[in-house]
Amino acid sequence: MSASVHVDEVLGDGSTGRSRAAGRWRRSRPWLVVLGVVLLGGLVLTLPAPPTSSTPGAPDNPGGTGARAVARVLERQGVTVEHVTTTAAALEAATGDGTVLVVGDQWLTPEQVDVLLELDDDLVLVDAGWALSTLAPDVVAAGTGSTRSLREAACDDPDARAAGTITAAGGYVDLAGGATTCFPTDDGARGGAYVTFEQDGRRVTALSDLHPLTNAAVDDDGNAALALRVLGRHDHLVWYVPSFDDLGPVDAGGSGTSLTDLVPWVRPLTGWLVLVLVVTIVWRARRLGPVVAEPLPVVVRSAEATRGRGRLYRRARAHGHAAAALRAGTAARVAHRLGLPRSADAPSLVDALARATGRRPRDVETLIYGPPPTDDAGLLRLADDLHHLESEVHRP
Repeated sequence: MSASVHVDEVLGDGSTGRSRAAGRWRRSRPWLVVLGVVLLGGLVLTLPAPPTSSTPGAPDNPGGTGARAVARVLERQGVTVEHVTTTAAALEAATGDGTVLVVGDQWLTPEQVDVLLELDDDLVLVDAGWALSTLAPDVVAAGTGSTRSLREAACDDPDARAAGTITAAGGYVDLAGGATTCFPTDDGARGGAYVTFEQDGRRVTALSDLHPLTNAAVDDDGNAALALRVLGRHDHLVWYVPSFDDLGPVDAGGSGTSLTDLVPWVRPLTGWLVLVLVVTIVWRARRLGPVVAEPLPVVVRSAEATRGRGRLYRRARAHGHAAAALRAGTAARVAHRLGLPRSADAPSLVDALARATGRRPRDVETLIYGPPPTDDAGLLRLADDLHHLESEVHRP
């Protein structure tokens, strides 16, 4: 049986079928890349949100800076914990007779703070000194640069006395004297890390440091007792962690300002770009017709093809290419004979050949993967050595 090879037919314009196919591939690559980006973006948008986050103080964050442990314990005690990240969602979730927890205020605008402070729910502010000073101007932040330390309650508040001690940093000072201040610094400075007071029929509590609520510290001292008592006073808790994507102020009705409200032309422009992309793909794409069978213009016997390639190598003095072909053929045949897979690496093949032939692994490696010969004599010696190696492997 003889094998045959297909020689590309030269067309009238001097090109071949292979060169034309390569040209079409080069022209279509940019559009394929654009299509891949669009498909990947659509896939990302359709994926569900991850069940956990890495936001500090978030109830779905299982890391050291998260507060998932406190949220889970509150849920076991019958408290409904609703996690929100925008002011509009917080206003919608507030019931008027529950607790709203605000963790941090770095992303809040004055308008958002004003609307949050008008809620009828009990308010708990954690690491939100600016929002607290807006609500109660007589309570100001103090000792924000102090180090975290173990502090005694030193007040009459039941929640603070139940906790006994907490580990916290920073503090608040009540200039008017109408609030209860607990957990002062150990250096006797004025103020404390925990402030609570009544305002308009609701209870307002502020904690200067998020640390006592985190998963890494909730088991220390009385941190858990204080967190569970303050956040578990009602059956419904809105856990609000402000986010940077809460773009604009909100009104009392709870309707938020979205990106499309600020830039109304984003949505129609996006739709127009998608339409242009689809039209361009349909316009530039080439439809494949039915498969057409073409007779081979030239049939070349396998032995003639092998001799022709050998003459080309000899004329070009390509000893390295010829040696590589000989070594690759020998390696493939002996690997098949030894039962090795096509994906076997060089050390595995060398080790198997050394065991099968009794030769040293270094000699086998030099013969199969050594440097190429530089002349005809060296190439001939390599061919003989490879033949002897293969005959030893096939030896019964």
